[in-house]
Amino acid sequence: MSRVEESIDVDVPVSTAYNQWTQFESFPHFMDGVESITQVTDTVNRWVTTVGGTRREFNTEITEQHPDERIAWRSLGGDVHHAGVVTFHRLNDTTTRVMIQIDWEPEDAKEKVGAAIGMDTRQVKADAKRFKEFIESRGVETGGWRGDVENPS
Repeated sequence: MSRVEESIDVDVPVSTAYNQWTQFESFPHFMDGVESITQVTDTVNRWVTTVGGTRREFNTEITEQHPDERIAWRSLGGDVHHAGVVTFHRLNDTTTRVMIQIDWEPEDAKEKVGAAIGMDTRQVKADAKRFKEFIESRGVETGGWRGDVENPS
């Protein structure tokens, strides 16, 4: 199992950062390799990704979600095994620390080598930076879902 942890401070209020992160369909704007995300239900999303030339389609389930605090998820079945949590920390009225933790299981030799040389860490760092640029350039979220989720399964 590989673990990637990253944090970034964004110059928007905590509710703005949180609300934007709940807009999963906007992830292709700042996550490299994510072609599309379709929200199937309030807690299930369908992902299409191409990373390192490998295309994958899989579902994820929100396992915990508390407005302005955290969003946790896990993959459902298939050949993609990962889970993660993003937490939001109010630093002041206009600045939020976004902390990202992703645990994943590299599936093939290419993914195992990539994880071993830190490509996954660099990818998450670059995606976090693009999220910062995306939300700060807009100044407002594209939408938001304020529902509360606690272990839906």
